[in-house]
Amino acid sequence: MKRELTYHHIGIPTEIPREDEVYLEQYKMFVSGFETSRLGVEWIRFEEDAPFPDLVKTVPHVAFVVDDLEKAIADQEILIYPNSPSEGVTVAFIVENGAPIEFLEFDGPEFEVWPGSAVE
Repeated sequence: MKRELTYHHIGIPTEIPREDEVYLEQYKMFVSGFETSRLGVEWIRFEEDAPFPDLVKTVPHVAFVVDDLEKAIADQEILIYPNSPSEGVTVAFIVENGAPIEFLEFDGPEFEVWPGSAVE
């Protein structure tokens, strides 16, 4: 059964430092590009001991906004269980045909919950 999904971003792992990257200490990773990319391209550079599965650290992922995270991940191979990386957003990763897929559920309008979001 297909689920209603809204594209959010693509996360691309990189080993190359970028001038505009922001360090997220709790995740031991650097992120850049999402706020300025009209297509939602986000570059992610992980420290070696970042607390993520290798699949997330090495393979690009696509992310979708969903209205019901639990429904979206039901009966799926869960890679990262639902968690809240910041107030107002819950995320989870599944594996789909060998690729990591991220789902995001926002508690309110994205531009209020996710600073820097282009969605208003």
